[in-house]
Amino acid sequence: MSRRGWLWLAALALSGAAGGCTPEPSRVDPPVAPTAAPPGASGSPASETTSAPSARRPRLVALGDSLTAGLGLSPEQSWPALLQGRLDAAGHDLEVVNAGVSGDTSAGGLRRLDWALDGDIRILIVELGANDGLRGLPVAQMHDNLERIITSAKARGITVLLCGMEAPPNLGSQYTRAFRDAFRDLADEHDVAFLPFLLQGVAGDDALNQADGIHPNVTGARRVADLVWQSLEPLLPRALASS
Repeated sequence: MSRRGWLWLAALALSGAAGGCTPEPSRVDPPVAPTAAPPGASGSPASETTSAPSARRPRLVALGDSLTAGLGLSPEQSWPALLQGRLDAAGHDLEVVNAGVSGDTSAGGLRRLDWALDGDIRILIVELGANDGLRGLPVAQMHDNLERIITSAKARGITVLLCGMEAPPNLGSQYTRAFRDAFRDLADEHDVAFLPFLLQGVAGDDALNQADGIHPNVTGARRVADLVWQSLEPLLPRALASS
């Protein structure tokens, strides 16, 4: 990954650094009513108005940071919302819940897990780790957090898609290599679907990112949705057939 390609990482943590309350994950279709934040949560929401997901349909949860929350985009432009459109068009009865929180680390995602997985969850997309890398947190710590997320989801019979991330090269080749390998090792160890890099072909491309050069713009989010869909689509028959 080029130096320009990882500059988008520089503000991922900053976007949630101010703290504040985190609302419940928002549905990607129009919200119905705002809800209170879960105890102990922190970060910035994907949008100001959020709602609890419907209990009527099985769900897919996208657990992540600002890249999942769609920072700088309207809710319907985020990649989880675009996945909802794909699922609906393909006739899959699955509701997407955007559980992205700006500034979140793997530890933050783990703290929110039980709350995020409440209900009939069939698929969990895990997009966490960018802020761990930005802050230079121990790779072993990130590995353990992600492992607990994966094993907890699998214990509930939930299909997992793990999205890999990249660490800034200024942390040294040993760290960046260990960081990258941690995601692949987890996918292999726990036999889960794996997308090596969520922003492949998007990071570092000015035409696909917002003015900050960090977060995908509308076109970039579509590219991300395309990439995620390629890994997600093969998982749907089995996940939707499970009880």
